[in-house]
Amino acid sequence: MVRGVYIHIPFCHQICNYCDFNKFFFHNQPVDEYIESLGKEMALWTDDLKKAKIDTIFIGGGTPTSLSLEQLERLFTLIHMYIPMEQVIEFTSEANPDEITLEKMQLMRKFGVNRLSMGVQTFDQDLLKVLGRTHSNEHVYEVIEFAKQTDFPSISIDLMYGLPNQTMEQWKASLQEAFRLKIPHISAYSLLVEPKTIFYNLLSKGKLSLPGEDLEAEMYGYLMDEMKQNSYLQYEISNFSLEGKASQHNLLYWNNDEYIGLGAGAHGYVNGVRYSNHGPLKKYMQTIDSGEKPLMMQKEVTQTEKMEEEMFLGLRKNAGVSLVRFEERYGQTLPQVYGEQLEELLRKDLILMENNFVKLTTRGRFMGNEVFQYFLK
Repeated sequence: MVRGVYIHIPFCHQICNYCDFNKFFFHNQPVDEYIESLGKEMALWTDDLKKAKIDTIFIGGGTPTSLSLEQLERLFTLIHMYIPMEQVIEFTSEANPDEITLEKMQLMRKFGVNRLSMGVQTFDQDLLKVLGRTHSNEHVYEVIEFAKQTDFPSISIDLMYGLPNQTMEQWKASLQEAFRLKIPHISAYSLLVEPKTIFYNLLSKGKLSLPGEDLEAEMYGYLMDEMKQNSYLQYEISNFSLEGKASQHNLLYWNNDEYIGLGAGAHGYVNGVRYSNHGPLKKYMQTIDSGEKPLMMQKEVTQTEKMEEEMFLGLRKNAGVSLVRFEERYGQTLPQVYGEQLEELLRKDLILMENNFVKLTTRGRFMGNEVFQYFLK
């Protein structure tokens, strides 16, 4: 059953040096028309939305807060028009700190947004420039103040480590600043240099100096230790929250549950079929105008693939993969399907079995990708 909705806003006022998401520079783009196309796409999903139990909505990008106040209001109006809101427990919007105004936050609260996810990345002003970010720390402090004024229930920030020329001291300082601000939820990711990004071009020319694997591992180790010291629960490899503030939408992905993805380049998983939408705006909007869903790719997920996904997604969570749930979903026990893999990973101290769950050990978290490979055929 569909449990969530993801909505993609592909516009940015500034393209960051590391970003490989489907995005377009805001200027001269058909933004108003795109929002109307989103409404039409929601209408095309009416039957599935009526049958769904929507717990979470996540507006991502791009940058949703690149939209004007009027554009945001139209987007939220369409969401309320087509998506059943009665059971929604978490409604998140991504945001750039320098694009958030008090008026935008008031509008979000009016339409039920109860979680803001901010792309902070670092509190080091020099590293912000390296990343191509346009905000300053003062913008972040201002948004936190707006959140208090509008009684915003939860804020999450993204932080990054393993950045070009980043030192351990810079990483420690950024984390300590996040703790000082008492941010309820922190996602922390190591930099991945993806193709078609400015960083990728610089790296290929030998003009990007990145920390080595040892320093990156040290940064991750420090991250886990400090989160624990500051009462944050590590509920997923890269995600930490104070009690009761875990992202329910992200858990939907890691629990391998189904969700509808809306917007140019969005991905979804409905009725056992994974799909992706057309990325180019023109193709996306033309397809919708012809009365069809803007599907670029559809793939029915086989039973074997579902079990693989259950493992490599579920093991990202600290709770791990439930043996009981696995057998209920797939009609076979976990040891029946992956007995050899489990034995070897147990022997290498990369997983442990505890209270009917398989989970990564602390050592296994450092080597997550290697562990996940064991469950892919």
